[in-house]
Amino acid sequence: MQESSYSAVFGALTQQHRLDTIANNLANVNTTGFKGDKLSFRDTFRRYAHDLLDPNTTLRERVPWPAANVLAQPRISEQVIDLSQGTMKSTGNALDLAIAGDGFFRVQTPEGEFMTRQGVYHRSAEGYVVDGHGNQLLGEGGPIQLPETGSVVIDASGQVSVDGEAIDVISLVRVEDPRNLEKVGNSLLRVRPDSGAQTVPAEDSTVEQGFLEAANVEVVSEMVNMIEALRAFEAYQKMISGTFEQDKKAIAEVGAPR
Repeated sequence: MQESSYSAVFGALTQQHRLDTIANNLANVNTTGFKGDKLSFRDTFRRYAHDLLDPNTTLRERVPWPAANVLAQPRISEQVIDLSQGTMKSTGNALDLAIAGDGFFRVQTPEGEFMTRQGVYHRSAEGYVVDGHGNQLLGEGGPIQLPETGSVVIDASGQVSVDGEAIDVISLVRVEDPRNLEKVGNSLLRVRPDSGAQTVPAEDSTVEQGFLEAANVEVVSEMVNMIEALRAFEAYQKMISGTFEQDKKAIAEVGAPR
């Protein structure tokens, strides 16, 4: 099999992953606080010694398939979360919250503590401030609990007051290197367990009461990226087909008895 076939297969796999990422971004364009994913590509001309090996199961026990940080065929180098600010939308709801800056809300879930930019909260039957999945919003003193009645006011520093009485302060955190963050679903994020990174207070971030942060996904840009990825995938398909026809012709003509 020619080297072009391997390059085309790895390139097609890369574009498939890129399409999956774009589709996920577009699917969440209306998700409050959603942060899109971005991809970057490794220099495809950089070569390693093991790139010269033939990834064929008849020659090797295990096919080297395709580790993004090892092989130098066309592939994705890095996938990161785009943490740019989304548009603020006014709702007038006292428990709709948005963050201006790079901070995150802390929420308590049955699986542990996570971070989120999703700011749609309400008061549960027990008085806790929770999101749509029942996860409790955390303050400096733990889960924030409100009395049954009273006017809720949340200032820019995150201090929660009911009828003028201070209840708690919403705890905002951030991560020094955003590449250490990973998504876990339901608009939740966490620090990668193997990164060794820690969260720190988000001192430069503010809380906006009565607002929600829209997803930071640009639909037009994502659609252009999708078309580009589809065209690239089609080109790789043609390369695979063309290489197959060349191999078949070579076998038929060179190997034919004279």
